[in-house]
Amino acid sequence: MNHEKIKCIIEAALMVSDKPLSMARILALFEKDIEEPDREMVKAALDQLQEDYKNRGIEVCEVASGYRVQVKSDYAEWVNRLFDEKPPRYSRALLETLAIIAYRQPLTRAEIEDIRGVGVSTTIIKTLQEREWIKVVGHKDVPGRPELLATTKEFLDYFNLKKLSDLPTLAEIKELSQINPDLFDSLKNPEVEGVQDHEQESNRIENDEDVEIHESVAEEFSTEDDKVIPITH
Repeated sequence: MNHEKIKCIIEAALMVSDKPLSMARILALFEKDIEEPDREMVKAALDQLQEDYKNRGIEVCEVASGYRVQVKSDYAEWVNRLFDEKPPRYSRALLETLAIIAYRQPLTRAEIEDIRGVGVSTTIIKTLQEREWIKVVGHKDVPGRPELLATTKEFLDYFNLKKLSDLPTLAEIKELSQINPDLFDSLKNPEVEGVQDHEQESNRIENDEDVEIHESVAEEFSTEDDKVIPITH
């Protein structure tokens, strides 16, 4: 099977799939073919697709779960006009809680509250779990054995990340006006138990304003070049 046909098959599969396709899943597309391409050939085809889309409104992107075709962020404003549904809105408290989990995972709800300086409502934890952005990964070996929370592969996919190390630096996140800037000074402390001086932070966060984030939500966790939205079917 020639390179061009392999590329076209992969492109078609990515276009119709409603979720990212892993390398294993892409290779499985060719299992019944006599001239089955190997991993290097498939990767070469994916690389070529990325190059082909360089000056297009869409792109092939690799995220935690695999590869997907998505709208480039430069054109998201116009694409979003096709949909009547408004982008979801999340509170500042929810976004701060998610940021803490992302940067300090795994940790308990009590540890999150120590960092924020205020309580974390059950609704926030439930919402993050329903979105499949966080999950319970174990229990801390202390009295009561509280649940340890961590982010998921779905979290990485949603925020256009391949792995946790792709998260922007705290300095980059700190520039976002929607997130309490004092929060990230606390995140830099390696000992949760040592976090202090929460009174000022607590007063700021009590005014829990809603923050709108689009389905690309890269504004919260991605760099400027990573703002994208997946193509949905």
